Amino acid sequence: MQNQAIKLIESYYSAFNRGDMQTFFNLMDEKVIHDINQGERQVGKPTFQKFMEHMNHCYREKITDLVIFANSEETRAAAEFVVEGTYIATDKGFPAATQQTYRIAAGAFFSIQSGKISRVTNYYNVKEWVKLISQS
Repeated sequence: MQNQAIKLIESYYSAFNRGDMQTFFNLMDEKVIHDINQGERQVGKPTFQKFMEHMNHCYREKITDLVIFANSEETRAAAEFVVEGTYIATDKGFPAATQQTYRIAAGAFFSIQSGKISRVTNYYNVKEWVKLISQS
């Protein structure tokens, strides 16, 4: 049965969409590993919280078209989805933010231990995202 793992990941994205960061982080292990899209690996909930503060300052995003997969042991999961967003404050290294909207396909991979998310690895095409916000 993959039901618990799927429910965990559904809860993660539901909290994200509501902007409920307390619930979002309560679903994670204290030593959660966060593999940033095409970037570095960060470890620990406090580091992930700082990352999300920055992201929430620069972007307003919603996850749609969510499909979740999980292994039978409920130790790993994957999600495919669309990120619908608005670029609200300029992020270092990217074009200036002028409230550009975007819609881009993305995915994430998860490790799960003791009913908590212990790893999140995100992926989307950064070059395509820059192209989208440059056209807006």
